[in-house]
Amino acid sequence: MVYFSNFNCRIIFLFDRENYLTLVASFLGVTALIFNAKGNPFGQFLMVIFSILYGAISFAFTYYGEMITYLGMTAPMAVFALFSWLRNPYNGNKSEVKVNRLKAKEIIFMMILTAAITIIFYYILAAFHTANLIPSTVSVTTSFLAVYLTFRRSAFYAIGYAANDIVLIILWVSATISDISYLSVAICFAVFLVNDIYGFINWSRMQKRQKNACIAAVNN
Repeated sequence: MVYFSNFNCRIIFLFDRENYLTLVASFLGVTALIFNAKGNPFGQFLMVIFSILYGAISFAFTYYGEMITYLGMTAPMAVFALFSWLRNPYNGNKSEVKVNRLKAKEIIFMMILTAAITIIFYYILAAFHTANLIPSTVSVTTSFLAVYLTFRRSAFYAIGYAANDIVLIILWVSATISDISYLSVAICFAVFLVNDIYGFINWSRMQKRQKNACIAAVNN
């Protein structure tokens, strides 16, 4: 995964030599995902910083939906997730969180809440004349699902972020048509997509390992 981070840095220098904010944000974002994929709470700390920087980048291109989502939702939820992960270590190991399984009632609640958030944000973004309104609204939906599942320590958080990555790749490719310097951001989220797929695979392994260890402990 470190290879992808280095690759992204080379692309940023190639297309966006003067925008070091994008470089720093991309590096922090990729690093955060690597730690998150391993269930390490430090990833959530880095995600708070990334959200602030990404909010500034989004504001520059009038992607107000992204700015509001990351500053008003992703960053605060990353703080809550940080404390949640620290309070729920696996076997006392603070570098690995205990994976959680959501029950049916909570999943229904999550979907209803997500629908409400989506409708509310659609009208907010429309009022701000947000560029690419529909994709921006879908981004809010996938972002909320991702941060909620992250907070609740579900392995499916990575699927939520992967879906969000796809939407963001589309958004920033559209931005690149107007300004080639934004290509680095699109590539950044392409790298995020790879990391999030890896994150889901690794969390699924963690969940299975933790479950087997629990069963073995009970049997003994």
